[in-house]
Amino acid sequence: MTHWLIAPILIPLLGGILQVFMGYAPISLRRTLAIATTALMLVSAIVLLALASDDSYRIYAFGNWQPPFGIVLVLDRLAALMLALTAVLGLFCHIYASGGADEGNRQFHTLFLFQLMGLNIAFLTGDLFNLFVAFEVLLIASYGLLMHGGGTTRTVPGLHYVVLNLAGSALFLISVGMIYSVTGTLNMADLAVKIPQVTGSNLNLVKAGGMMLLVVFALKAAILPLCFWLPKAYAKATAPVAALFAVMTKVGIYAIVRIYPLIFGEGAGELANLGMDWLFPLALITLSMGVIGALGADSLKTLVAWQVIISVGTLLAPIALGSVAGLSAALFYLVSTTWTVAALFLVSELVANQRGSASDSIVTAPKMRHRTFLSVLFLIGAVAAAGLPPLSGFFGKLLILQSVEPGVEMAWLWGVMLVGSLLTLIAYSRAGSIVFWWNVDGHLETPEPMNNRVSISTGILTCLTMLIVALAGPLSDYTHATAEQLYDNQGYINILQTPVHIPQNPLVGEIN
Repeated sequence: MTHWLIAPILIPLLGGILQVFMGYAPISLRRTLAIATTALMLVSAIVLLALASDDSYRIYAFGNWQPPFGIVLVLDRLAALMLALTAVLGLFCHIYASGGADEGNRQFHTLFLFQLMGLNIAFLTGDLFNLFVAFEVLLIASYGLLMHGGGTTRTVPGLHYVVLNLAGSALFLISVGMIYSVTGTLNMADLAVKIPQVTGSNLNLVKAGGMMLLVVFALKAAILPLCFWLPKAYAKATAPVAALFAVMTKVGIYAIVRIYPLIFGEGAGELANLGMDWLFPLALITLSMGVIGALGADSLKTLVAWQVIISVGTLLAPIALGSVAGLSAALFYLVSTTWTVAALFLVSELVANQRGSASDSIVTAPKMRHRTFLSVLFLIGAVAAAGLPPLSGFFGKLLILQSVEPGVEMAWLWGVMLVGSLLTLIAYSRAGSIVFWWNVDGHLETPEPMNNRVSISTGILTCLTMLIVALAGPLSDYTHATAEQLYDNQGYINILQTPVHIPQNPLVGEIN
């Protein structure tokens, strides 16, 4: 069963290669292959989620090179959760795109599948350099997807996105080079052993490398002040691309959660909790900046793009406090906010397609077609995003508030989150009332037809917030066990110390 570890990488890779050679094939055939590929990827993610539930670490060592040498994939609860989250999101975004958003670019599905592959590599890799490679794969694909549809409105924010991420990639490479120059390894399990042994002048070099690495992940996650590129880039992207990008910031958060408790955690000696003192205030400021941006948004997609930044701050605040309860609550909220934000991007484009020249701007316009259907979807997404009961956003934020011990941190987190949630609700109320209720006389140009693929995929993705509520108990249990596993570093370190061996196939192994 451990051979399933390679499936989330191989499936989109092979599907993307087939799409390259099918560039001139009928678009219906390319769409069918793309949706089938993402569906198979979802199946593999569900299998891995079931495998990871027994608290074992499963590893896949390419070429039979034992850790810390060679390329190693590692499956644990966190990796499995992120794979499943991304696979569900990728499937519904792909179905939506096949409703017409993929037209105009023969390689849209190729780029889409390669981005999914890069995301899956990032979640499974057990090596810092291969994490860098994963970032490059998913970023190169995202450059093409961001420019999909053409036009100067996408070119300028797309250029900013490319330049900033290229700078981040260069900084990533420099930081891992600094760490490697001292430790002689980039395997995460090996680093967890060797970092506490670093002393003298080498200590400052590793510390600088670790802090630079945190800056890189902060850029990927869009933490203030490295977040201002995001609203314009996401707001100008096509809906399925922006929806898929909802998980992109979570890759930066995942990298922080994966690396810093393991390598720079409590057992890291003089480098223990590196950078965490800065992370908590930055998270609260990021949340506040996202709320201010949402209040001033002039279009629905811009509003949702600022919601991404709000969710980043909300996620990082409990993570920075370094408790099992805080990380568990953050992971629960991560699942909810990723799907909710993605659904809101899709709803925003459906609204834009029905409002003629008004598009998704927060201005009055004549009454649109399908107003009831679209307003209900927007209401569900807005309630979940603002954190109101009875939807999943409320439970995620409630868990975060309950996870904080009494003290100064509790006062700051409760104050910023509660006020931020109130102002977020005001922002969504303003947008929804203007777009859906305040209609003016007149007639819209003939709107684009809303086919079944886009409406069904948007509806299901929106209603996943209700599914999370129904499964809140099992999901909360899973995220709590995931947090406990992450803060118990010894199991991950055993990946290095225990040889990988299965008599029938020496490529794979399992460690309890």
